Amino acid sequence: MGSRTCLKNWVGLSALILLSASPVSAQLESQLSSYTGRNAPGYLEPLVDALAADMYAGLYHSACIPERGLQIGLEMTFMSAHFSDADRTFTAVTENGFRPEQSVEASTVVGPKGAVYVDGESGTRFAFPGGFDLGSFDFAVPQLRVGSLHGTEALLRFGFMYPGDANLGDFSLYGVGLRHSVSQYINDLPVDIAVGAVWQRFSLGNNERRGDLVSAQAWSVGFQTSKRFSWLEPYAGVAYDDFGLDLSYKGDTAEDTIEMSLDSKDHFHATLGLSANVSFAVVQAEYNIGGQNVFALGLALEFHPLR
Repeated sequence: MGSRTCLKNWVGLSALILLSASPVSAQLESQLSSYTGRNAPGYLEPLVDALAADMYAGLYHSACIPERGLQIGLEMTFMSAHFSDADRTFTAVTENGFRPEQSVEASTVVGPKGAVYVDGESGTRFAFPGGFDLGSFDFAVPQLRVGSLHGTEALLRFGFMYPGDANLGDFSLYGVGLRHSVSQYINDLPVDIAVGAVWQRFSLGNNERRGDLVSAQAWSVGFQTSKRFSWLEPYAGVAYDDFGLDLSYKGDTAEDTIEMSLDSKDHFHATLGLSANVSFAVVQAEYNIGGQNVFALGLALEFHPLR
């Protein structure tokens, strides 16, 4: 099979993954409008943690970085964070001066679709919005990997869009990272070791009229190790992560704009993976273990133009 045919197949698979990934529903802002801030962190927490965990997955498939020589990798990574039963509800409290104040087990953003209602004084009623009944949060990211200069390579995660609702905008993710070989300085080391750092930005609802509904930034710094056995290469890594999310949405009235910042409570994750190297193609599967566990699959086409 020629390289042109392989490239066509890779592009076709990439398009299929992108189309099958599930973006956040266009109704998210409408659901949030019932919460002025007190309940919003609990409502969004499972999605915030899943988004952070997904963004740290699929960043590498080997710790082997050559000291020199031009190599280019065209990659597609698919990430999936699955939600547990505990992620589907949270303890919510009535807001906006509703009397008497009451607390209930309400749906989170990933929980059941049905709203929960409570009755108050003078025939009033407060509605806790439902979720989107999500079993997982999945998306795919194209990547470009370029190396190597003195054992250093660069990673670019492309920005891409899902067509969004006219009032919401689009979904995008992009990032940049660097990794450096440590094993090049140690003679007769039985494994490859590398260190790296990556920065990423995620946005949802980016348009000129409304701005971003969600804007998130993520940093990750860690080390990786791998060992090549013929065409198989197991790899592992540990990283420290920092994730922050800014949220801006309309409240119950047009004059109310709710703004808040949320952080993921999880700052470390470990990665266990296996890659298969066949000709100039690499297929990887990995499991990331942290506050929110993530499974990732990846396909890479590697080229060495100067060989």
